[in-house]
Amino acid sequence: MISQWQLRAAFATRLSDMYGREVPAYTTLVDVSRAVNEDVLRAQGADAERLGSISRVTAERHGAVRVGTPAELRQVARVFGAFGMHPVGFYDLREAAASAVPVISTAFRPVDGTELARNPFRVFTSLLTTADPRFFDADLRSRLERFLESRQLFPPELLALADRAEAGRELPDADAERFLHLAVQAFELSPEPIDRAWYETLERISAVAADIGGVRSTHINHLTPRVLDIDEFYRRMTGRGIEMIDTIQGPPRWKGPDVLLRQTSFRALAEPRSMRTADGRVVPGALKVRFGEVEARGIALTRRGRALYDDLLTRVDEQTARRPGADRGDIARTVWCAHMPDDEQGLAARGLAHFTYHAVRDRPRDGDSPPARIGDLVERGWIRAEPIVYEDFLPRSAAGIFQSNLSGEGSRNNDRTGVAYDSDWLSAVLGRTVHDPFTLYEQQHDHSLRTVAEELGLDRTPG
Repeated sequence: MISQWQLRAAFATRLSDMYGREVPAYTTLVDVSRAVNEDVLRAQGADAERLGSISRVTAERHGAVRVGTPAELRQVARVFGAFGMHPVGFYDLREAAASAVPVISTAFRPVDGTELARNPFRVFTSLLTTADPRFFDADLRSRLERFLESRQLFPPELLALADRAEAGRELPDADAERFLHLAVQAFELSPEPIDRAWYETLERISAVAADIGGVRSTHINHLTPRVLDIDEFYRRMTGRGIEMIDTIQGPPRWKGPDVLLRQTSFRALAEPRSMRTADGRVVPGALKVRFGEVEARGIALTRRGRALYDDLLTRVDEQTARRPGADRGDIARTVWCAHMPDDEQGLAARGLAHFTYHAVRDRPRDGDSPPARIGDLVERGWIRAEPIVYEDFLPRSAAGIFQSNLSGEGSRNNDRTGVAYDSDWLSAVLGRTVHDPFTLYEQQHDHSLRTVAEELGLDRTPG
């Protein structure tokens, strides 16, 4: 029997192999990220593994897929559910992007700490917002939804096997092999010719809308390895003559601890695609929709920490607008140094970041009793703090990656009122709970403190 985590690990590996064949530059991206990680490990030793072992970091990937209808989203949730991946977080890229990105998103990933340690594969999954009149008028919406309803992304055999794997949390060897084959196949780039006129109609609204609703299949848009030094990675890719997007999205590089998520990518490459013309001929064409992304993950921030992060972004935006000739990265570093603690102890003391706490078993006992406060327990050597890795995404950064790889701004009618979506709406569509990432981190944090209290014989949880 093949367990869910083994299915998940095999799925991530096979997708990576497939995507490397489809997009050879992805293989270069993986090779450079691996080389950077090896160099960081040699230079920093154990400190390089503060946010995860090198084996986990090297194997780690996040994928990205896009679907067109709530029904398709429910089906993709069944496929990912078979791998022990649950919807976490709600992201509205319509509001985070200046250009036309008419999607809302969630991420499917493991939620249990043990499962994350075994294999943390996650897939950022976007749904086209066909009902939003700012992008699609009534006629185009009707045509688009008819087109989407007429296609089948996931064959019944795949969905049936997915349901069995999710219910039983495993599959027999032969069924597991068949399931993995069908699952990878569902995300391959289809050779079917694309209706050029229809694709171009949607592309005038949004390149993202065309990529979702202008074809009769879905595909992996990118697979993202994790790197320990994203700035060095950016320099090495540029040195190889690979065109990167203009900036690294997310927090700035600075002297303090890495928090949340930093991302960058090489620009979308022109890929050959067959096009069907209005007179029925099939002619060669090319589309730029897929790109190579890489990420560096930091410490998960608390709700208070995330509010501070958002406030600092606003400050950086305001100062950059007032100083058009200044470097945004320099401004961000100055703002961060002024307002963000520059070590883990400061983040913990101000309640800005999440940690798990663990009793120090070999601590010399000198007759003193453990104090009641977390900070005192850490300072006096009763417990140690380990940062919790941020496993999720940032809507503004995701939108920045999307925008940087678009060939045009698209169109958006802001005189119309947009349709409201939220996490509750998404949960109802999926028929399964969309987890709040903050709650998941808080649960890890609280569980570790309860364990510490039991091991140290405290009469209450440390505060």
